[in-house]
Amino acid sequence: MRGDRVQLSCGVTIPILGFGTYSYPHDQEETEAAVRSALKMGYRHFDTAKIYGSEAAVGKALTTAMEEEGDTIVREDVFLTSKLWSSDHHDPVSALKKSLQTLGMEYVDMYLVHWPVKFKPWAIGAIPKEDEFEPKLEMEETWAGMERCLDMGLCRCIGVSNFSSKKILDLLDFASAYPAANQVEMHPMWRQRKLREVCAENEIHVSAYSPLGAPGNLWGSTAVVDDPIIQSIAFKHRASPAQVALQWGISKGVSVIAKSFNKNRMRENMGALDLELDCRDLLEIDKLEERKMMRGEFLVNETSSPYRTIQDLWDGEI
Repeated sequence: MRGDRVQLSCGVTIPILGFGTYSYPHDQEETEAAVRSALKMGYRHFDTAKIYGSEAAVGKALTTAMEEEGDTIVREDVFLTSKLWSSDHHDPVSALKKSLQTLGMEYVDMYLVHWPVKFKPWAIGAIPKEDEFEPKLEMEETWAGMERCLDMGLCRCIGVSNFSSKKILDLLDFASAYPAANQVEMHPMWRQRKLREVCAENEIHVSAYSPLGAPGNLWGSTAVVDDPIIQSIAFKHRASPAQVALQWGISKGVSVIAKSFNKNRMRENMGALDLELDCRDLLEIDKLEERKMMRGEFLVNETSSPYRTIQDLWDGEI
């Protein structure tokens, strides 16, 4: 770890505090303004995806900021992540080229397989219809396309998202270029101990989405920031519950991707970098009952999905 960045196996460093850009309903102007504000506050890690609909706003905000403040904001200092949507598994190269066109960028720093599931190429939405699933993932073909993206210089690193320990190990059996990161839900109530161990053994960085439990999202909850133990630790350190939750993740060596377009919360989240939790704090957090917020039920059915149960999707890690 170097300062507020972590070295990845692909040779790139990733800022440990990231800025998420998923919102629903999505507003381009609001997202663009939020990214501009985040840049001014010092955020340098931005997370987007084709399915979020935020690539254009993120790219425009970054380009404008670099043009207007070229002395302080340069492309090399910004870590930009986007993701391969499930209907694009048949051609990751074309998908990334389209994302780069939308972003107005020559490359992204990290390109991730968004979910371990493949849809028909004509599937449009985030929630698949029953006839839009491909019966098999065919990850070897998908990953070969991801490796082509890397070889062509369209991205600096490749990785995955929402992959269980088993799916990570299965990928390593045939990958020429190992995934540099696995972006998964992780917070004090979903601690991912086994997955973190498997990833650490294989030099795969874990990046945490919903590090606060995704309050404000339809599928999220305020359970993490409202928990009495989290609030007690926050009171003890004169910090906020959000800062405690974020610093907990950082203390585990992961990067945390916090999403808030509220300027006060954005500044508050950055304060997590200055907080230090002690051993007793960490032991108290380990007592929290585990609860996964993003369960992925929309990818499970008994007819057309390769995942007939929620346990199939997560290989028992839920």
